[in-house]
Amino acid sequence: MSTPHLPATDAQQAPATLRGVAGAAYFPIAFIARFPFAMMVVGTLTLVVSARESIALGGVNSAVVGLGSALIGPLLGAAADRIGQRRVILAAGIVNSLALLAMAAVAFSPLPDAAVLAVGFVIGATSPQIGPFSRSRLVQLILTRLPSARRAKSLNGTMGYESAADETAFVFGPVVVGLLATTLSPAAPMIGAAVLTLVFVTAFALHPTAKVAAPTTEEPVTQAPARELRALGVLVVVAGALGVGLFFGTVLTSLTAFLAETGHGDSAGLVYGVMGIGSTILALSITLFPERFRLRARWLVFSSLMLAAMIAFGLSGGLAGIIGAMAVAGIGIGPTVVTLFSLAAARSPQGRSATVMTMVGSATIVGQSGASALTGAVAESAGVQASMWLPMGAAGLVVIAALLNALACQEPVQDFTEDGATLASSTTGSGPSEDTPSESTASQGSELSVADEELLEEARLLAERPSEHL
Repeated sequence: MSTPHLPATDAQQAPATLRGVAGAAYFPIAFIARFPFAMMVVGTLTLVVSARESIALGGVNSAVVGLGSALIGPLLGAAADRIGQRRVILAAGIVNSLALLAMAAVAFSPLPDAAVLAVGFVIGATSPQIGPFSRSRLVQLILTRLPSARRAKSLNGTMGYESAADETAFVFGPVVVGLLATTLSPAAPMIGAAVLTLVFVTAFALHPTAKVAAPTTEEPVTQAPARELRALGVLVVVAGALGVGLFFGTVLTSLTAFLAETGHGDSAGLVYGVMGIGSTILALSITLFPERFRLRARWLVFSSLMLAAMIAFGLSGGLAGIIGAMAVAGIGIGPTVVTLFSLAAARSPQGRSATVMTMVGSATIVGQSGASALTGAVAESAGVQASMWLPMGAAGLVVIAALLNALACQEPVQDFTEDGATLASSTTGSGPSEDTPSESTASQGSELSVADEELLEEARLLAERPSEHL
């Protein structure tokens, strides 16, 4: 009764979709597990300002949270690359949930301000960055479990979804903080984040996909030298992510200050959420972009749209103009975030995927926390209108990084990885697939040959899962 096609390769036997490989529960768990990370900056700011009645201390504490994430976050990623995600995420999640609960208690205690700052640092240092870890897992699943003909489209769509999930969390995380703080108490967001961490971050750590990202026991971990993390192609992406974080922080804080001054402070979360609508739609639609619309061009185009929207934001002067600027900004920020993480995945040195992803994630949270503190100080000292021009500077940094990427990061490997976004070309080594028409491939003279693509694909797979190729 057996048919000739049953003794197939592992790729052919694997489920045809990433959802089938990862499991139906994976994506809801990974999505909800992102919210504590997205809530921590605004949540600690809200709590400290309310408990200590000091905007300055709240801003400094937000900056300290970001500092903890910047210093320790990449080390967590490096540890995950070496010993696997499960143990790292479990340990960090437990400590982080305890630190969140401690902040809820310490903020209202008679302990000195230094104790508040110390707990804030621990919160930032131990926050599990689920987005980067999830990307690392899914890239491994796609490269090792899906048929080669489906990898290009899956990688492209996965980066779009992951960036949309991050964007949704970063946009609506502050909304959740505001709702909990106003309806319950200023400590409620910290308690809620602690509960989410204990339940969903733990579930993410224990999910079977964690085994995919773990190094094998048969042989030592193979990693590129740490100096490759300082390559221009990696650092320019980190700089772009820093700009995105600055963008989030300056927009949210200046918007909140403006609406509070005009008597609409309670609607800050709703107006900020307008940006998330277009952002999510565009991020999820990234697979519809033509392949000739390369990553470097996408970064330039959509970051320029962010900049134009923030110029309008500064000139708006009224609620209607701000809402329009936020809607346009959402169209720009979504594809920009997708592009940054796509480039991060493509440029990760061998064996250091989680490290690079957490570098990008840490840069985003550092930008957000630092910008929140700076924008709040500017709004108090120079006025709300002055603070509303800071998002233009943040968007300008993203554009500058995009220009540097376009001018200085044009080595051939980038052409290869950028075709179809995030290793799409490297995953079509068997020739044109249903996702890559042969006419399109033939028309692009800069493309690598099929033989070169096959060689690069095998090299990539060997680097990621060496034990499977012995």
